[in-house]
Amino acid sequence: MGNTDIIDGNFFKEIKKPLSFYILRHGETMSNSEGRIQGRSECFLNDKGKSQAAMLAEYLKDKGIKRIFHSPLARAAETASIISRELGYPEAEEESLLIELDTGIFTGKTFHEIGLEYPDLLKEFMYKSWDVVPAAESALLLYSRACAAWTKLKQAAMESGGSVAAVSHGGFIQWLFRSSFGHKSWMPLITTGNCSVFELFVRGGDGINPVYMQWKEINMLPAKGCSTASMTL
Repeated sequence: MGNTDIIDGNFFKEIKKPLSFYILRHGETMSNSEGRIQGRSECFLNDKGKSQAAMLAEYLKDKGIKRIFHSPLARAAETASIISRELGYPEAEEESLLIELDTGIFTGKTFHEIGLEYPDLLKEFMYKSWDVVPAAESALLLYSRACAAWTKLKQAAMESGGSVAAVSHGGFIQWLFRSSFGHKSWMPLITTGNCSVFELFVRGGDGINPVYMQWKEINMLPAKGCSTASMTL
């Protein structure tokens, strides 16, 4: 899917001005509040999630964002729409590469329900994550998709001449993050709270010095009520 193997300084060498990529998780849904795994099922923001998205928009003001992308799933699209409206930006753009991972047979269930139905599988999952879940998207495919998504986001930043935001999901955000280190396995996991911000700052090379990259924010929660412990997908 992607045309690169690692999202490193060489990948960003075409960017000539300082800018940031804001990777954002969607706001809370009823399934999130119940601890239910969503995967690619359709869930809509609850009132708390809408409030979180509005507060996230307030945080993103004056960040120089030129384009906003979102996963095709409703919870991400709704979050991006609120951000765009609050910032007075053009309509956010759908990007299929930002969709959540397929969570296979765990979709729609809580971990308590999974423990009752698949006790042995749940024990293995706690050590190996989604690679052991039947019908779930593999780490290999997720890494490749993350690289392809970064290619789209980099192109958008170059075309617009400014920072770019992308609203995605807890599972896939982990791969957008880990692909910048060339890391291709699930462990170690990172926490992704609802409406959390992951900001990758990039300063282009000048022909003498290489490209500078820094994750300035990792799971930063600008909205009151966002939980750093939220891990359901």
